[in-house]
Parts: sequence; structure tokens; C-alpha cells
Amino acid sequence: MCTAATYKTKDFYFGRTLDYEFSYGDEVTVTPRNFPFHLRHAGDMDSHYAMIGMAYVAQGVPLYYDAVNEKGLGMAGLNFVGNAVYRDVTEGKDNIAQFELIAWILGQCASVKEAKELLDKINIVNTPFSPELPVAQLHWIIADRDEAITVEAVKDGLRVYPNPVGVLTNNPPFDTQMFLLNQYRHLSPQTPDNHFSSELDLTAYSRGMGAIGLPGDLSSTSRFARVAFVKMNAVSGDSEEESVSQFFHILGSVDQQRGCCDVGEGKFEITLYTSCCNADKGIYYYTTYENHQITAVDMHRENLDGDTLSRYPLIQGEQIRYQN
Repeated sequence: MCTAATYKTKDFYFGRTLDYEFSYGDEVTVTPRNFPFHLRHAGDMDSHYAMIGMAYVAQGVPLYYDAVNEKGLGMAGLNFVGNAVYRDVTEGKDNIAQFELIAWILGQCASVKEAKELLDKINIVNTPFSPELPVAQLHWIIADRDEAITVEAVKDGLRVYPNPVGVLTNNPPFDTQMFLLNQYRHLSPQTPDNHFSSELDLTAYSRGMGAIGLPGDLSSTSRFARVAFVKMNAVSGDSEEESVSQFFHILGSVDQQRGCCDVGEGKFEITLYTSCCNADKGIYYYTTYENHQITAVDMHRENLDGDTLSRYPLIQGEQIRYQN
């Protein structure tokens, strides 16, 4: 289970949590403009936009969970188990394997508008990366500073939805998630008035009562509503420090703690990492379950005209500063 969100102050920010019971060995990975992508059914992509994001690098290929390109376009894939449907290779379409989709979109598109044009021609195919890495069932959020969309390959075909909240979690499909927000329309960051009865002198005994009814469990529908509420009401200054801090607080509202989501055999789903990328500046920030200190990687400090990946294993282990 995962949660992705967008946020905008002076700059545009894009990030996500990755919640799972184990890690494949994730690394912050910078792909320069001339790194060759050898696509399974669509030839080679030898020249493209540079990108930075979190990836599992397998056989020298960055398999991105989330990334932002040098033009400020971000994209993340989140679990969509039971609903994702990919197809066989189809003549007359851009046949792109599921694991190639983020690189395919971010390598060629500078905006959501351009991404939508590319999606009109795409067929997401069911080719696995390898026998050890079967096809993942995902859907995607694609966003720039002006708009966001959700992309779902389902039984009825490819669906592209406007995403006005700039949030994505997992099941159910996105249109249902948006509809379910209607049941929270009474929520407010303000102290609520008494509408129960004019004959009863009911008092607001605590701050924050305007959000009573906001779900607090770890299900994907509850995380969607909670992050949407927090994000849509979040207030931050324009500085980089304030904006990044606020973004981590937004996604911190759905942090998963070890022990609360038992998946069996002594394993628990936890928030393996939380990311926040300044899409305008190409700076990728992250924390991990074991390390709450924010770490940053700046793509523009790398040779973006090169052809070799720059890889940064995640810094694990809590970083504690003693004051005495």
C-alpha cells in the first residue's frame, strides 16, 4: 500500500510513501539524458530527458517507483491489485511494458498535457521484466505544477482521470475514491457550529473537532481521504525548508508503523520510505522507517549529459542529535 501527493508553494513538490513488508534495495537514482533504455517492444530510447527518483536497479536498468524529470513532470506507480489489466502486444500502438512506463513518459514529456497525448497511443503490455520480477499491478499519478491525472489500465481499457486533489492511494479505482470524498464534505479545519439541536447547549470541548469523522485507519480509502483533507488544508511558507517540512508532515498523516498492519508470517507492512521532490529544482528528499532525518540528492549536481546512472543507496539507521 502506498500514498502519493502533490503540493505547491513557490515551487512544485511531488512525492509518496512506499508501504510494504520488505525492500528490494531501493536507491535514489539519477538517469542522465544519454542513458540507453532498451525497450522490449518499442526499440531503443537513447536520448531523453534526465530524471531522478527512487528505483530498484535490476540488471543495470532503473525500475522506478517514482521519479521527476528535468522539466518538472512527476510520476509514481502505486499498487492496484485486482484491478490492473495489461494486454498483449497490439499492432499500431506504442507497446510499453508496465515496468517501462515511468521512464517512457518522463523521458519524452515536459508536461501533463504532453503525457496525455502520449497515452492516447499507448498499450501497456503484460511483459514481465524477468521470471524473478513478475508484472506488478499498478496505477499511476502524473503531475506538473498546473495539473494532475490518474492513469489506470483496467478491464475496460486505459482510463485517464483528472485528479483535482493531487492524491493517489490504491484500491478502489480512482473515480470511486473521488466519489467517496462526498461523505466527508462536512469536515472543516474550523471549530464546528452546533447543528445538532437549537434546544441543546452543546459545546466544543476540544480544538480540532471540525475534523471529527476523518478516518484514521490504514486502508487505502481512509488514507486517500486523510491525505486529501490534510493536503487541501495545509498552510506553508514559501521557503524550501518550510515547504519540504510541510510536505513530509502531509504524508506523515498516513505513516504506517510496524505492528499495525499484520500481513502474516511475522511480517508487517511499514512505510519503508517517504519522498518529496522539488520538481522545479530537481532535488529529491527522503526519509526511511529507520531514519527520520531528511536526506537530499540534487540531480543537477550530476552529469546530466552522461550515459551512466548515479545511484545513492538509502541512508538507514536513526540519526539522533544530542543537545547536551
